[in-house]
Amino acid sequence: MKDYFTMDDFNFEDKVVLVRVDVNSPIDPVSGFILDYSRFEAHRQTLKELKNAKVVILAHQSRPGKRDFLPLRPHALVFTKILGKRVKFVPDLYCDYAIEAIKNLKAGEYLMLQNTRFYSEEYCLKKNFENTHIVKELSKLGDYYINDAFAAAHREQTTLVGFKKALPMIAGRLMEKEITMLTRFLDFEKRPKIAVLGGAKVEDSLKIANKFLENGTVDKILTGGVVALFFLMAEGYELGEGSEEYVKKNFENYEKLVSLSKELLKKYGEQIERPSDVVINVEGRRKGIRVEDLPSKYPIYDIGLDTAIRYQNILKNARAIILNGPMGVFELPEFALGTVEVFRGVIHNAALKIAGGGHTIAALEKLGLSRYFDHISTGGGALISFLAGERMPAIEALRESYKHFGHLK
Repeated sequence: MKDYFTMDDFNFEDKVVLVRVDVNSPIDPVSGFILDYSRFEAHRQTLKELKNAKVVILAHQSRPGKRDFLPLRPHALVFTKILGKRVKFVPDLYCDYAIEAIKNLKAGEYLMLQNTRFYSEEYCLKKNFENTHIVKELSKLGDYYINDAFAAAHREQTTLVGFKKALPMIAGRLMEKEITMLTRFLDFEKRPKIAVLGGAKVEDSLKIANKFLENGTVDKILTGGVVALFFLMAEGYELGEGSEEYVKKNFENYEKLVSLSKELLKKYGEQIERPSDVVINVEGRRKGIRVEDLPSKYPIYDIGLDTAIRYQNILKNARAIILNGPMGVFELPEFALGTVEVFRGVIHNAALKIAGGGHTIAALEKLGLSRYFDHISTGGGALISFLAGERMPAIEALRESYKHFGHLK
């Protein structure tokens, strides 16, 4: 039984509904155009279901100090395209201009407010969220608050947690699906369960690996990408100048990460699969070598074919799989084979299949494999935090609001 409100619990017709989304997206630094609409698409269902409400959209873009820390006018235009209905933009969050625009809303209209992170109250350092102008002024005008911003659910910021006692706080369709599907994977009882961890977010992957194995969430972890390189170094392999230069340049704390990898191998070595062969980039050409033949002056760009086939055989029997990270530099066709073969191993299985992470999603889109997954998470840091069992302030706020307003259901 759910311990938070969902959109099925209320009738939003003719009501003022504040909707927090996460459409933080890559932006072309020259044109200012948004380069990827996937996060907007993820909120389509929630916003479409509110077609008879007066909808006020809250969102952020980037953070202070970044080049793409910009107003949200382009975001309102993207939503206009996706919803097929005008989404008006107001360059204000809670002052007279915004208040007037909200008061003038008619049922079926959409309004987008200014970037929430333009306002210092979003980062309420004393955690006194409920006494901010953002919450006080907007809650006077709103009937309900919907949080659909799963990708920011690990943040404790005013527009994510501050409305929990001011208005009934409700999980949007995206938020509800994320919580449901990720919890389903964590609680899934059929065995074996496999995690495929690749890509370059080594610290995050080690955190998940430790939690998964400590809790018995998965039976095996298959490693690829830069994650696999750290486990090979932890085993005592010298990678060679090409790969070691990359590691030292991109990971200031690489020695600590190697140490953490060693600890994991010591505790759970038999459950962590590492490459037995790798592919080096010899001036743009692919060359497979056994790990015993390392070090190499050329950088490692992929897992080898023997490793990919071994991983496929392990995946054949899996009953649940979570995929986070490619096996190599899949963006270059010459070095995409490991990623292609392992991802095919995942999809040719009737298991519960969940994927997440920006590079994973990009690889799945490029290979046309997204449709084979039960769920593709929009979260980056939020996905890592959820899977690692860390505190999720926005989800906690949903539960607190449910307790506070439970009599309304």
